[in-house]
Amino acid sequence: MNGRELVSSSSRHPRSPAIDANHFVLTFENNRLASELFGQFDQNLKLLEERLHIDARARGNSVSITGELVATNQARRALDFLYERLQKGGSVETSDVEGAIRMAVAADDQLTLPTLERKAKLSMAQISTRKKTIQARTPTQDAYMRALERSELVFGVGPAGTGKTYLAVAHAAQLLERGAVDKIILSRPAVEAGERLGFLPGDMKEKVDPYLRPLYDALYDMIAGDKVERAITAGVIEIAPLAFMRGRTLANAAVILDEAQNTTSMQMKMFLTRLGENSRMIITGDPSQVDLPRGVKSGLVEALQVLKGVEEISVVRFKDSDVVRHPLVGRIVKAYDAQYTVHEESEDAGHE
Repeated sequence: MNGRELVSSSSRHPRSPAIDANHFVLTFENNRLASELFGQFDQNLKLLEERLHIDARARGNSVSITGELVATNQARRALDFLYERLQKGGSVETSDVEGAIRMAVAADDQLTLPTLERKAKLSMAQISTRKKTIQARTPTQDAYMRALERSELVFGVGPAGTGKTYLAVAHAAQLLERGAVDKIILSRPAVEAGERLGFLPGDMKEKVDPYLRPLYDALYDMIAGDKVERAITAGVIEIAPLAFMRGRTLANAAVILDEAQNTTSMQMKMFLTRLGENSRMIITGDPSQVDLPRGVKSGLVEALQVLKGVEEISVVRFKDSDVVRHPLVGRIVKAYDAQYTVHEESEDAGHE
């Protein structure tokens, strides 16, 4: 059972005067869960206050919320969602609170009737394996996770820290556990900041592993470590550089190409045409971080243009506002994007 609203009345905003203001008290039946919901030293409530510009004050298993009408209803939806998560045995971390706030704010964009505003509950897409359940933390993540369920070929493009690769690997692990696919194939082009495999020490696996580390990390987060090792040994999980894909037909598999912005046009076409029967293909990358030699066109950029409008292909574009790492990462991405825009505009002006 979610928080029960005890008081609801017009009131003044505690921080700045507002015509459209609201005040109510939510009471949660389970004292222990309410304490977890509010966070140590009420840190989760403080985060609500900072993000939504409301006043949230805990007393026992109740919280008094005051502020503008829209913001207080967003706070209520976020708290109800998080409490329900705790009731189901989950935990609530700072990142979960951030995600609930983002989704609560986004939900207002979908509400057109005033009567819906107070009744709406948050509904976030999720990916579940035996080890872990992940819920969308931004509206774009929500759209991406739904696209992964719906489409056989999905492009997830955008800046670092938005969860593109992590969610792709999580979805692949979920498909494997369901029995929807027989294997997972994870790949990356071995072109990173101008380095070449031949100059790295060790055998081929040791040469390739540094490039594929983020894929390993996501796998171990979703599947028990011993099971990952056994699956890799048995060939159920295959991790290989893009060059190893040539000449193959990838059937009954979840196939992920990460860092796709570093593919050439021919490599991307080669990879796309590997798609076999009963397979899912997910391609992730950031077009703003191409490490190819100057003058070489990114296969990802070209594919997004060539395949535009092709049925049964989903393209989900992440923005700096979707960054789910440290909040500073989002601001860094935004600053760099602005700088690149200014640079490109000055170059265009120079060619006129």
